[in-house]
Amino acid sequence: MMPERDTGDKVKRQRPATMRPRDAASIMLLDRVGSRVRVLMGRRHSAHAFMPDLYVFPGGRRDTGDHRLGFSSDLHPSVLQALKTAGTRELTDARARALALAALRELYEEAGIAIGAPQPSAASPFPFLPDLANLRYMARAITPPGNTRRFDTRFFAVFADEAEIDPTQFLDSRELQDLQWIDVNDTPSLRIPDITAVILADLRSGLDADPSLPCERPVPLYTTRRGRFVRTLL
Repeated sequence: MMPERDTGDKVKRQRPATMRPRDAASIMLLDRVGSRVRVLMGRRHSAHAFMPDLYVFPGGRRDTGDHRLGFSSDLHPSVLQALKTAGTRELTDARARALALAALRELYEEAGIAIGAPQPSAASPFPFLPDLANLRYMARAITPPGNTRRFDTRFFAVFADEAEIDPTQFLDSRELQDLQWIDVNDTPSLRIPDITAVILADLRSGLDADPSLPCERPVPLYTTRRGRFVRTLL
């Protein structure tokens, strides 16, 4: 058998393709009726590939149908502008709104809470017309490379009383279980993702600075660069 000849060709090692983050939205529903502010959190199902059994805010990825959802009131101009410009390229108004609409859709699907006026319609995926007017844009976080799923998540906040929500009325779902109100000033005894702890700290700081959480505020972006966790104000 003749030995194989070395052709001198160098074998190029191909780096695994980096998974592109998918748009997602999460919402912090806040109850400020008592002396302390509380936020609604629930446990992700154990069958989830991403963050199973951890306690998070309601939320999920943006669906293509979110672009087509109607709404009764638009985002505050400052919130819309921040959503559009917070990144390497500017989003369209429709895509920015779709992120906010995704947050309200997920809140309804995961906790049974509707923010908006009742409006049964066969053409709508839920029986209400979403109201975006009181949403605050709180933060943006991109899942680091190497995870089983990667998301580019925008975090919103809304006060239950402004949205005319009864804080006692919520339902567990297949997506989010053991829903409960957590005092934002307490260190949660629940198992929460690191980024959730960071967002909670931002929320506390925002409430300390101005309990109304004004819409005109700098928005932190959390990314990972060369293995380092980086916070940038947008």
